[in-house]
Amino acid sequence: MIGNYTKPFLVIEDSDEDFEAFSRVIKQQAVINPIFRCTDGDDALDYLYRHGVYEDFNSFPLPAFILLDLNLPGTDGREVLKEIKQDEHLKTIPVIVFTTSSNPKDIEACYQYSVASYILKPIDIKRLIGTIQGLINYWLDLVVVPDPVNK
Repeated sequence: MIGNYTKPFLVIEDSDEDFEAFSRVIKQQAVINPIFRCTDGDDALDYLYRHGVYEDFNSFPLPAFILLDLNLPGTDGREVLKEIKQDEHLKTIPVIVFTTSSNPKDIEACYQYSVASYILKPIDIKRLIGTIQGLINYWLDLVVVPDPVNK
């Protein structure tokens, strides 16, 4: 069993296939952390800023870390990252970019906004699952992050 129940995480991913692969690995690894998903940037910002259906702190706690795809409908992941890292209450949440973009400008911009990691999504499903397993093992088993504080 991997994880710490007090540390939820937020997955901002529009691809159902990628999220399904992520969910499969989560189940295989017996992760017990609560996982919340947003499928676009606008929904993610609503979650993080407690708007609309996300007003209840107990039902939708701030995440201990965020897994962010850059290529999202509506407000894209680049803008979501910028918002998070410019906000006093959100900027300390580690953001792991998990994307297909190998564009050097994206990589540079993300590190300018202090991402914790920038990981390229492999196209091959077996490599994708292996990458997700490594990500989960690292972030849930090895890394220590503070408990999120709902403000």
